[in-house]
Amino acid sequence: AAEVVQDLCATLGVAELESRADFPAEMATLERLLDRVRRFNEARLQRTVDLAAGASTVKTLMVKIEDARKLGEMELMRRYLAALQKLNGKLIAEHNKRAANHEALLAALKEVNQVIQKAANLRVGPPKTRVISECRKAIKANTTSDLFAIIAGGGGGHGDIGGGPGG
Repeated sequence: AAEVVQDLCATLGVAELESRADFPAEMATLERLLDRVRRFNEARLQRTVDLAAGASTVKTLMVKIEDARKLGEMELMRRYLAALQKLNGKLIAEHNKRAANHEALLAALKEVNQVIQKAANLRVGPPKTRVISECRKAIKANTTSDLFAIIAGGGGGHGDIGGGPGG
């Protein structure tokens, strides 16, 4: 639909076009995408906390290793080194999980952006720019209902953003 609108407006020389859109399947897809983004962000935050705790443990183990070395307690030092090596393996695994989560988050955000571009392409000129801008603001503010209203009505003072009556 968006390509038809863009081609028609280009052919007819229409410089500005507002529109209303109702695509329930696309909105359901967007809702699932936003849920995935939310879950990826939660996982990212948890992994960041876990990595920070691991880094703190590494520092503690390094101090213990150095103390054991200075005291000549080689067996104790070996145990701390083994613990450090085990922790290092866990931290590397966590980093790999975090990297995979980050890639999945970027892919989901790219899909969200594609939905926003489709919605924007149902408009021409300033209304198109406004839809993109307002959608990004709604995503940043985490207001899903506003996002859906912007996509449907085009935003820009239609009265339908924030739960008000349709314009």
